[in-house]
Amino acid sequence: MDLSQLNFLAIIVAAVSAFFLGGFWYSRACFGKIWMAETGITEDKAAQANMAKTFGFAFLASLIITFNLAMFLGPHSTFATGAFYGFLAGFGWVAMAFGINDLFEQRSLKLFLVNAGYHTVSFTLIGAIVGGWH
Repeated sequence: MDLSQLNFLAIIVAAVSAFFLGGFWYSRACFGKIWMAETGITEDKAAQANMAKTFGFAFLASLIITFNLAMFLGPHSTFATGAFYGFLAGFGWVAMAFGINDLFEQRSLKLFLVNAGYHTVSFTLIGAIVGGWH
């Protein structure tokens, strides 16, 4: 595929959108309390993390995910096809990969639903933005 056919502004906006969705998804206002309880991460432990490093690499990962999905979608996708294929990638690949790991690591269904749900919604959002913005 010719990279010049990609909408790099849409890729950046979609990556930023997914990043901010994650900030909301894992906040105390949404699923943050459940996520913390299920992972055993406390407020004190979270405060000790290098947040610049965590957020920096999380955004970089979002950017790579978005670029990769844009390559799969190609230049002729639409909002609907982008959202649909984003959903399929998020649910069918990412969520199910989490599910396999969570089964073997004996993690809870709640944690699976929080993490898999985020990635399913995130990939759908990314696909919709990249697919619909030409």
